[in-house]
Amino acid sequence: MTEIPKDHPRCLSLMTRELIIQGVEDGITGITGLIAQGRGEAFDYLLAEQTIPSASEAERTAAAVLLLAKGPVISVNGNAAALVPEELVKLSTMLGAPLEVNLFYRIQERVQKIIEYLVSYGAQEVLGARPDCNIVGLSSQRGLVCKQGIFLADVVFVPLEDGDRCEALRRMGKTVIVVDLNPLSRTAQSASVCIVDNIVRAMPNIIESVDEMKGMSTSYLQEIVDGFDNRKNLDDALGSIYKNLKMKDHQLPNILKKEK
Repeated sequence: MTEIPKDHPRCLSLMTRELIIQGVEDGITGITGLIAQGRGEAFDYLLAEQTIPSASEAERTAAAVLLLAKGPVISVNGNAAALVPEELVKLSTMLGAPLEVNLFYRIQERVQKIIEYLVSYGAQEVLGARPDCNIVGLSSQRGLVCKQGIFLADVVFVPLEDGDRCEALRRMGKTVIVVDLNPLSRTAQSASVCIVDNIVRAMPNIIESVDEMKGMSTSYLQEIVDGFDNRKNLDDALGSIYKNLKMKDHQLPNILKKEK
């Protein structure tokens, strides 16, 4: 990986980019993952590369939904595996929820590499190598899932954007939590809970909330979930972007000032 100076104003963003590049070289991430990463960076830039208040609320809500779930599953694609493998495994362990590899550009060799990569971080159960069910109405490779995983799950956590499958899972009556930096995407609009945040910030925040709330009553957790409005959440995210775009030069967030 390219060495990024620690004092570079966008050090974390550049390091994240390098992780995706390394993922491609290691055969974990597809080449199109680079495009997805660039698209996400553009929106993160407009959010001043920070977790906005509405994202914090969505992350806390996601934790409550996962704790209330009877059979949660964490879906993993190449970008998620490359960026937050340790966090994915930790959340899976905390919840007792299996990880399931699900790819649009599905190649069996890449599926196996992702599974092995997650196992190297301590994952106990990673599904996806032998899918035995299909998501109704989804003709892409993303429709190939495991019965004991995504197919029967009541809650599916999708750490990165996945519009067509998100819509299909919602039609099946599932609660879908997504992480997507684009509040206008089909994924964000169709999800039960959309976290408009960078996955490298969102995952630690969700883990912290799960750890904090795991001993809380079901009624308290349900109150958090019932008080969440995804439409308002997305509107608030768009408002944050609009505010950053409208700021005068001397009021710009530091991250935007440094790039002028």
